[in-house]
Amino acid sequence: MYLDHFGLKEAPFRITPNTEYWYPGGQRGEMLAALVYAIGQGEGIIKVVGEVGSGKTMLCRKLAAQLPATVDSVYLGNPTLSPDDMLAAILADLGVDAPETGRQARLAQLNATLLARHEAGRRVVVFVEEAQGIALDNLEFLRLLTNLETATDKLLQIVLFGQPELDAHLADPRIRQLKDRVTLSLDLSPLTQDEVAEYLRARLSVAGYRGPDLFPPALIARMTRLSGGLSRRINVLADKTLLAAYAAQTHTLTPAHLDAAAGDADIRTAERAAGGRQLPRWAALAAGVATGLGLLAFVAWQAHSLASPATPARAADAPRPPLADPAARVTELARQTERWLATAAPGTRVIQIASAKEAAEAAVLLGGLDAATPRPVRVLHGLSQGAPAWMILAGEFPSRDAALAALHALPPAPAGTPFLRTVGKMRAVVLPLG
Repeated sequence: MYLDHFGLKEAPFRITPNTEYWYPGGQRGEMLAALVYAIGQGEGIIKVVGEVGSGKTMLCRKLAAQLPATVDSVYLGNPTLSPDDMLAAILADLGVDAPETGRQARLAQLNATLLARHEAGRRVVVFVEEAQGIALDNLEFLRLLTNLETATDKLLQIVLFGQPELDAHLADPRIRQLKDRVTLSLDLSPLTQDEVAEYLRARLSVAGYRGPDLFPPALIARMTRLSGGLSRRINVLADKTLLAAYAAQTHTLTPAHLDAAAGDADIRTAERAAGGRQLPRWAALAAGVATGLGLLAFVAWQAHSLASPATPARAADAPRPPLADPAARVTELARQTERWLATAAPGTRVIQIASAKEAAEAAVLLGGLDAATPRPVRVLHGLSQGAPAWMILAGEFPSRDAALAALHALPPAPAGTPFLRTVGKMRAVVLPLG
C-alpha cells in the first residue's frame, strides 16, 4: 500500500525469508562462512541456536543456496515426524517417490541412495528446523543416520536449527552421544542498535529505496528495545511504522508512528490469545485511508478471481461490504484446498509462492499476485516449519519437470523464494489444521 509513497519497487519488510534480503551483519556473514566450511569437511553434527525470529530460517535458506553444486540438501521442517516419516521425507527430497514399507527397508533404501550419490561424487546434508520440538528418541534416531558411511566418508551430514530449548534437550544424558557428535555450535545473537540501522537501510535498498535515511536514530534506538534485536520483530515494526506514516500522508517517520506500530502488535497478540478474528488496527487504518478506492473489496475480489480464473467477473459478483472481509475469503479458500488435497493424486505438484501467519496477511499476498502466477491459486492452512501458517499455492502439475519449468518462469518473488511441494508430502508433512 505504501510502495509508491516511499518510492519502493516491493515491500522491504516481509517476514517470509527471502535470500535477496540476506543481511550479513551481526556476525551472520561469518556464521555462513563457518557453516559452508564445516559442511565441506563432512564430519559431525552442526547446531545453530537462536531465539524465535532471530533469522534461523533465513540463514538456513542462504546456506542451502551457498553450498557447492556437488552437495544436495534435504529439508525437514516438521518436528513431529516419526522416524519412519523422516525417512520417507528424506527419500522424497532425494527423488525416491516410492519409499519401501518398514523402517529397516527404508534405511536400506536410503543407504543405497546415498551410496549412489557418493559414487557420483555428491554429498548429502539434511537441514532440520524447529529441532527443539523433536522428541529425544527421534533426535537419537537422527544421530544414528550419521552412522551411514563408507570406509572413509560419512554419507549424510545433519545441521540442526533450533530455539534455545534445543541446548536443554542436548544436555539430557539420554542423548549424550548426539551432543558428543556436535562439531560446530553457533548462536544467533540479537542485532545491536547500529546493526538494526544497517539492517533497515540494507532492506530498503534492496526494495529500491534511494532517498535519505527514513528511520531517524531515535526511532532506531526505540525499535531496537521493542524488538529485542530480533529480525522478525524489526520487520513487523518497520512495516507498520511505514504504513502509519503513509496513512498520515507524510514521509517523516515519528515516534508516534512507531508507537502505533508497537501498540498494534500488542493488540494482535491479545486478539490471538482471546481467539478473536478481527482485523488488526493497521488494517482498519489502511481501510480508512483507502475509503473510496475500495481497497479491501479489491483484495477480496482479487482472491476470488485467482481461485476461479475460468469464471468471468460479473457486476452481481462484486463483494458487498458485509462480505468483503479478505480474511474470511482466505479462510474459505483454505477449506476448498483441503477438499482438493483429500482427493488429488499424491504425485501432483504445486508451487508454494509464499506463506503468512495471519489470514489478513495472506489476503494481501493474494492481492499482489499478477497474471504470470500459474493457476489455479490455492490457500492451504497447515503446519509450516512446525507453526500454523497460511500458504499460497500456485498451479497444478502432473510431473516434476512441468512444475520446475513453471517455477523457473516465475519473476523474482518479494514475499520469499517459491519452491515445489507434492500433494503426498503435504498430506503427510504439512498436516492441514482445518
